[in-house]
Amino acid sequence: MELFIEIIAVIMGVIGLLGCILPILPGPPLSYIALVLQYFFTNHPGTSDEITGRFMITWLIITIVVTVLDYIVPAYFTKITGGTKEAVRGSIGGMLIGFLFFPPIGMIIGGFVGAMLMELYYHKKTMGASLLSALGSLLGFIFGTGIKLAASGVMLYYIIKFI
Repeated sequence: MELFIEIIAVIMGVIGLLGCILPILPGPPLSYIALVLQYFFTNHPGTSDEITGRFMITWLIITIVVTVLDYIVPAYFTKITGGTKEAVRGSIGGMLIGFLFFPPIGMIIGGFVGAMLMELYYHKKTMGASLLSALGSLLGFIFGTGIKLAASGVMLYYIIKFI
């Protein structure tokens, strides 16, 4: 039974890593659930491989913070580069459309183009101002994805380490 749980935990950790890039999967929460499985079913108390409650609480907090930041950071980066709510919405729409047609690169290009077009269309901004807003959206997406990848990657390391 322990081997089965460990296999499921590793698979969930890998899916969690993929979820950092794919918008339909919650990456860090899936990785954390894999840690929870190991904590409850394959933990070895009293050994060097023991998973402590403090470790689990720390990673729960990190998972929550990273997940929340993933929603805040792209909008924040867009806003500090002069983008509007419409640019944020255009970026999200563009990412989804890009994901459908050209995953995963389409997400990046789609988000950039979506933000730029919304600024051009709704606010009649110049091309330069629209590109700046789109760049902010792109940087926010990259930063958000990066922190999710870092968190899920470290959790996957621990999932494998605790086997």
